[in-house]
Amino acid sequence: MRGWWQELAGLVLPVDCAGCGTVRVLVCAECRDALSGAGEGSVRPSPPPAGLPVVRAAAVYEGAVRSLLLAHKERGALPLAGVLGAALAAAVVGGARGGAAGPGGTGELVLVPVPSARRQVRARGHDPARRIALAAAGRLRRAGVRARVAPVLGLRRAVADQAGLGARERRENLAGALAVRRGAPALLPGGTRIVLVDDLVTTGATLAEAARAVRAAGLVTGPGAALRAAVVAAPADSFRRIERVPRV
Repeated sequence: MRGWWQELAGLVLPVDCAGCGTVRVLVCAECRDALSGAGEGSVRPSPPPAGLPVVRAAAVYEGAVRSLLLAHKERGALPLAGVLGAALAAAVVGGARGGAAGPGGTGELVLVPVPSARRQVRARGHDPARRIALAAAGRLRRAGVRARVAPVLGLRRAVADQAGLGARERRENLAGALAVRRGAPALLPGGTRIVLVDDLVTTGATLAEAARAVRAAGLVTGPGAALRAAVVAAPADSFRRIERVPRV
C-alpha cells in the first residue's frame, strides 16, 4: 500500500525536480539530459573484483544524477523510475551494440536485477533495481529491442548494510550471498543474453557476486551466450574514457 500511495501522490501532487529543485516539474530538462545516455560508457572499478563482467554505465554518479537516484531509492520518488529506466536502457544498448541483441537484432535481452534484502524492500516500500529494470525493458521494447526482466536472483543469507564498507569488506560481506531461484533455468535457456542490472556500481562487489551466482547455476552456456552488466551510474574515476563523460 505504501508504494501505491507514493506513486499516486507523485502523479497528482505538485513536485519539484529531484535533481536540482526546479519547481513544479518531476525532472527538469537539464537533469533529464544528464540521464540521456550521452555519457554512456564502459566502467571498471579499481581494483576490479574477480569475476566482474563487462559493465556499462549511463552517467557519472554526482550532482543531479546522484540526487535523482537517491530520491528514487531512499525517498520513494517512484515516478523517477521512468527517466532512470531510460538511462539504464542506454547502458544496456551500449553493452549489446554490435551483437545480435542490439537494436534491430533478433536476439533477446534478459535483464536480471540485483535483488535488495527483504528488510530494505520493506523499509523503502519498493525494490529500486527491479523497478528501474522494468522501466528499462519497456523502453527497449518500444525501441524495437526484444527485452524482458527475469528477477531470478535472491539472497540466501543475511548480509550487512554495505554503506560505509570498503571494497574488501563488501566482497567478504557478499561472498556466496546470492543464488539463482529454483526454476530459473527454465526462464533463461542456453544462449540467452543476460544483462545484470543495478542502479549504481561502486566497488563492483555486488555485480561480481551476482555474476558468480548466475555462472554457478549454469545459465551462461550455449552458442552466443554472454554475461554483461549495466547500471544507471558509476563514479567518474571508474569510467575507462573519462574525457567522453560529461560532468553533471
